[in-house]
Amino acid sequence: MLDLPRLQRLSLTARPLPQRILGRALHANYVYLPGVDLNVEGRENMPDEPVIFAMNHTDRYNYWPWQYWIWKDSGRFTAAWVKGKYYESRLLALFMESMLQLPTVSRGYLITKDFQSVLQRTPTDQEYTLLRDLVDRRAAGEEAPLPEPPEVPERLLRKPRSPLGLSFEPTERDYADYICDLFSAMMARFVELNEEARDLGLDLLIFPQGTRSIRLLESHIGIAQIALHLRIPIVPVGCNGSERLYPGGSPFAKKASVTYRIGEPIHYEDLSAFHVERAFAPFSAEAEHDHAKQFRGIAALVTDRIEALLDEPYRRAPAEPGEEDGSRSSDRFI
Repeated sequence: MLDLPRLQRLSLTARPLPQRILGRALHANYVYLPGVDLNVEGRENMPDEPVIFAMNHTDRYNYWPWQYWIWKDSGRFTAAWVKGKYYESRLLALFMESMLQLPTVSRGYLITKDFQSVLQRTPTDQEYTLLRDLVDRRAAGEEAPLPEPPEVPERLLRKPRSPLGLSFEPTERDYADYICDLFSAMMARFVELNEEARDLGLDLLIFPQGTRSIRLLESHIGIAQIALHLRIPIVPVGCNGSERLYPGGSPFAKKASVTYRIGEPIHYEDLSAFHVERAFAPFSAEAEHDHAKQFRGIAALVTDRIEALLDEPYRRAPAEPGEEDGSRSSDRFI
């Protein structure tokens, strides 16, 4: 399970050996067995400095051909954002860590994992909704009283514990403050890891839409916050056809064609209309409240730039019922 100690132990290197080993394995797959038609357009748009690659997310492995290509083309390596739930399996977590996959969390993820540690089950939709609303309101600085049992189990509110690396002692702080403090500590470390990646010369690789979808989805505001904080360029990348290489769960690519299109970089100076004049804590409720307009503006710009690089089957479409980001269920964190 992803916890604060694991985040604190994560270390980065400028030339990660595991990425180079994987690159050699992908070379055999893409060039010889069975062979892949890998095309990249817009090479001239790649700055020499560290950047944030912002890419659509069509399938489980659509970043592999891209990482392979930038390594072969110019010796570049990446630190990619991944969901914290992918650190659940011990073996998968070791692989992710070795590949410099930076796990990010949400308050919903922490609510769910903490709940499981106490009750050995996931929260019901009603329990999750009550707890999430409570935590979101408290994070925003509102006075929000704790729900009363039996709306949520009393043990969740009263049991001392430390399943995720931060101690909860009910006599010192209540449940909502505990989750908020845990989120703040974990995301502060996540921001540090992004800073370390930039300073080492690594590129960041972000799927701003979050979940996988053949059709492009709207970008979340996380990419906006880290771009304004790090002040490095965002380079939009459109991925076309990778789902034909990786149609299922196998990491071995099938013989097919994939095309990546690299758009013009969006430099910090280009975002002057969205600049935040004073320092802010990325991913904090305060920043997301005070600077929501700027963050949403950058996120929308990134979506538009990625869409311009996509063939029609991959361009965005209206969300289907049940795909909204506001789903009040903990299932997506399991």
